Amino acid sequence: MTEPDHVARIQAEWARERPDLDVSPQGVIGRLHRLAAHLTDELCVVYRRHGLAEGEFDVLAALRRAGAPFERAPGELARFTMVTTGAMTKRIDRLVEAGLVTRRPASDDGRGRVVALTDAGRTLIDGAFTEHMRNERRLLDVLTPDEAARLEGLLTTWLGHIEPT
Repeated sequence: MTEPDHVARIQAEWARERPDLDVSPQGVIGRLHRLAAHLTDELCVVYRRHGLAEGEFDVLAALRRAGAPFERAPGELARFTMVTTGAMTKRIDRLVEAGLVTRRPASDDGRGRVVALTDAGRTLIDGAFTEHMRNERRLLDVLTPDEAARLEGLLTTWLGHIEPT
């Protein structure tokens, strides 16, 4: 017989203490929460190996996937990475200081700014993203291809009900 996992033990305690409540949602939500924390830890190992924090990786990746000339407005970067503009400013400041991005006035609006990858930033994110994809593959390979496809479908459906497109 398989030992109950951490979430199952918590559910059993709640079921004992509060039999009037349906604690079955914890089976999904609790496991997703724990899995997300473990995955984040594993992903951050790669970011750190490239000298980046998770948020800095996100900014460089958002600029790289914009396509040539690899630039976006700070507000657009904030939307893509789901952080406040204040947090984005701090990330951009660190990346400018590291020589990975530049910040300049927008050509069409003197008040606006544009953030662009430098050659060093593009080289760094290309290497980091390649390793990141290998790492994600490693993490996902504990599932069969069919399991991974079913999970992706379920998560897509669920997220579609929660998050606006």
